[in-house]
Amino acid sequence: MVDHVLPGTPDVPILLRRSGRARRISLRISQLDGRVTLTLPIGVPEAEAMSFARQKESWIRGHLDQRVEDIPVALGSEIPIQDVLHRVVQGQGRRVVMEDGLIMVPGPVDRIGARLKGHFKQMARVRLVGASDAYSERLGKSYARISIRDTRSRWGSCSSSGTLMYSWRLIMAPDVVLDYVAAHEVAHLAEMNHSAAYWDGVQRIFGDYKPARRWLKKEGNMLHRYRFGD
Repeated sequence: MVDHVLPGTPDVPILLRRSGRARRISLRISQLDGRVTLTLPIGVPEAEAMSFARQKESWIRGHLDQRVEDIPVALGSEIPIQDVLHRVVQGQGRRVVMEDGLIMVPGPVDRIGARLKGHFKQMARVRLVGASDAYSERLGKSYARISIRDTRSRWGSCSSSGTLMYSWRLIMAPDVVLDYVAAHEVAHLAEMNHSAAYWDGVQRIFGDYKPARRWLKKEGNMLHRYRFGD
């Protein structure tokens, strides 16, 4: 991948990516981090791709202007935990403590974000293991293991070997949404597709999944606004 810049106020970084499967130049703007990516077929000159970007400059800048700004996690920040806003304050001792709408984080101020990220990962693992265990028992299928990551393109996945992967940012979402994602991925242990039979399986082990699914589509990207120093 190659970095270029669309000059202006401000300059817009452009990421050029070549793909053997691409048949034409395509443009994508990530709503998560504002990254602008131009994908071009093998053999197409970079100058042609940048000319395409300049033709779309108004469209690019318009979409970037509409994007909601990121929220750096630091002292005084408000951040959702299981859909309840907590204010980040300086803590004492060695443990992160949540109490009365506050999340108390000990240690150096410049490590607040990293410390919270590690804490959220631990919280997410506990909740997601418990939910996955419950839904796999209802389904009658066992999973191999669970992986917790910070994925941008999906909230979870299920591999053909039975490994379940989840985004730790689900700990910031309502409990029912986290549970839905767990049920969604566990249901793939029986059906590795999104057929009618698959959705029947989700309904059987979880119940009415549509409200949680709608929440993720409408509000899910907001969870990626919070920047933990990464």
